[in-house]
This record gives sequence, C-alpha cells and structure tokens, in this order.
Amino acid sequence: MQELVAIASLGSVYLLFALGLSTAWGTIGILNFAHGAIFVSAAYGCYELLEVRQLPVLVLAVVAVLIGAAMSLLMQVLVFDQVRRRASSERAAETRILIGGIGVAMLPIALASHQTKNLAFGLSASGFEASVWTIGGVRVSSVQVATVVCAVGAAAALAWYLRRTRAGLALRSLGVDDQVAALMGIDRRRYAWATMAVAGGLAGLAGVLLTLNLGAISAESGDALLIKAFACVVLGGVGSTLGVVVGCFTLAASEVWVLTQTSGMWVEAVSFGIIFAVLLLRPQGIFGRQEVRRV
Repeated sequence: MQELVAIASLGSVYLLFALGLSTAWGTIGILNFAHGAIFVSAAYGCYELLEVRQLPVLVLAVVAVLIGAAMSLLMQVLVFDQVRRRASSERAAETRILIGGIGVAMLPIALASHQTKNLAFGLSASGFEASVWTIGGVRVSSVQVATVVCAVGAAAALAWYLRRTRAGLALRSLGVDDQVAALMGIDRRRYAWATMAVAGGLAGLAGVLLTLNLGAISAESGDALLIKAFACVVLGGVGSTLGVVVGCFTLAASEVWVLTQTSGMWVEAVSFGIIFAVLLLRPQGIFGRQEVRRV
C-alpha cells in the first residue's frame, strides 16, 4: 500500500508539470523546452524570497504560480511570438521554437546554479513541517495529499474548460487548423498568451510541491522532469488531458515498481524506454488522434 501512495504522489507531480506542456503543444503547437527551467525558477524564487522574509507555505505556492506564469508569458511574448512571426513556414517556426526554448532555459538555470553553487536548495526557512498520518500502517503526508488534490483538480478543471466552454473549444480548434480558426475570428496570440501563462503557473506549483515533498531540489532537476513529462505526453497522446493523466500515473507506477524490484539505476531508463516503445507501436499515443493529410 505504501507503493500506491508513492505512485499517487509522484504521478501527481508529473501531472502538474506535464499538463501545461501537453496543452500548449496540442493546441498552439508550442513544445516549450524551457518548461523545466520555469519549474526550477519558481522554486528558486521562493527560496530567495524566504531568505528575506518568512512566509507561510500557501503564500509560497501562490508566489510560485505567479513566477511560473510570468516567466512563461514573457517567453511567449519576447521569444516564441517573434520567432513565429519571422519564420518562413510552420515547420521552420516549430524548429526554431525548440531551439529558442533550449537557449532561454540556460539563463535561469545558470543563474540558479551560480547562486546556489550547484548545491540542492529547499524551503525549510518557511518553518513548514508536513503533517504525517499513519493509516493501516501506511504513512501519508499532508504535502502528498495536497499534491494529489492540486493535480487532480487542475486536470479536471482543464478538461472541463477545453470541452465545455466556448473559449476551450476555440483553443482546441487552433490545434486542429489554426488557419481556419483565424478565419473564424479566433485570436491565436491572445489564446497563446493565456495558455502559456497557465502552463507556467502549473509548472511553478509543481516546483514548490516537489521541493516540499523531497526537502530540496537542484538547479538541474527541471531537465530530468522535462524528459519524464515528455514521455508522459507521448505515451498518453499530445493534447489529450485524459492521455496525459494516464501517461503520468503509468510512468510513476513503472518507476516505483522498478525502484522496489531492482536497483535504482534503472529508473531513469524507464522514461526513454516508454518513449521508444510508444513511438514504435502507436506514434500518436494511447489517446492521441491520427492526422490525415490530403495531397
């Protein structure tokens, strides 16, 4: 049973991080390789804030969401919009956005690495101590419960928004054919800004919750999480909320199983193995849609 708690907690962190990545990629066509840097920067920003003033954890979570949303929105406005405007074709824009995301990610990661001297940093200065309950021999912490609640709530809210609101349907139409959507009066730039802000906010929240859960993270933690989130998105299907939920908890379950059955050195290989297997057997993912192109 303790393994189920670990799967739920780990899968929820992956879900918070991957939801925004999947939504942005599946709707506005942006695969943001700086998503991991946003995750780390939000946690690091809270760490620096605690050096100045002690704040409760709830305030830190709000600050992390704001930092993540602001960073992601700035990247969209200052980098991705400019790249897309100057690109000669959609394929060229996608390639340059990937490269631009990698380049932008280097700046905050380098800053965090320099300031922390490549050491792990945490949020212990907040004075927060997680409550731990033992139920039937199974230990569950308040941070784990909060992580699961936030992740499930965010996924449910996003699924409702995309399927039940006019704005959500408009956003999904951009993922199907943005040129037709533009002819229908849908402002791609406005939706892109909102989507990237939400994606960044979720990444920031994941950063604080994971830091509280583990006690500390390093400046390079975002890169490893980005790879795993990419595996989850590919497994579930790009742009599918249900798919990314299934992908995240499947990856978490496989990693926990590998960790309990074998040496921990094999855990990282699971992400790459899942990506490879899915790309071979079902390139569009479990819940992804097949694209049909007329020539």
